[in-house]
Amino acid sequence: MSEGVRRRPPGGGGGEGWEGFAEEAAGTLGPSPELEDAMREAAESVEALHEHRKEPGAGGSPQAERAGSDPAEAESSELAELRDRYLRLAADFENFRKRTLKDREEAHHFGHQSLVKDLLPTVDNLERAVDHARKGGESSGLLEGVELVLRELEALLARYGVTPIEALGQAFDPALHEAMAQVPDASKPPHTVVEVFQRGYQLRGRLLRPARVVVSRPPEGSGADGRRDG
Repeated sequence: MSEGVRRRPPGGGGGEGWEGFAEEAAGTLGPSPELEDAMREAAESVEALHEHRKEPGAGGSPQAERAGSDPAEAESSELAELRDRYLRLAADFENFRKRTLKDREEAHHFGHQSLVKDLLPTVDNLERAVDHARKGGESSGLLEGVELVLRELEALLARYGVTPIEALGQAFDPALHEAMAQVPDASKPPHTVVEVFQRGYQLRGRLLRPARVVVSRPPEGSGADGRRDG
């Protein structure tokens, strides 16, 4: 049985307590129509029983009315009804938990299936280029094949929201760039990217890998603006 089933609903068993318990449990386990229906049924049942007891002359549930005027027998009948509803609700929670774990496992093992499938044609073209070079093909043909593979990869990455970070000639941004070295360069403003060692990439605006760059600095003996003193 899941942890949410074993917890006692707040509010002392009243309707408000069950509604809060339903909202908390639903927020913990995630949205599910079946879970929401089960929690709604439980809350409505307890609320209906609570309101029925408040009505003047109400003798309890239908089971209690059939049981006669014996208070002990009436309470036992109501308890049996609530216990039955509780067991069915617990079973719904357990089934939902098992389905959620199965869905998580499926997503972990096969969530990248579409990406891998789309990569296969690019791998095929790369194999053809390598095979062409091994058979003594012209170097120009090999270069064209590799360039074709590169264009296919870039198009595939763009389709999945992966975009390269523009770095060359840009002002150094520590959120996007990783400085590997600094070189004196009077032709560029200080802290300008003058060379890119490795391209950086973003996934829909989220940083995947920073660009590794070389940044300019003022030459020796120059001021902060890059001009020589004196």
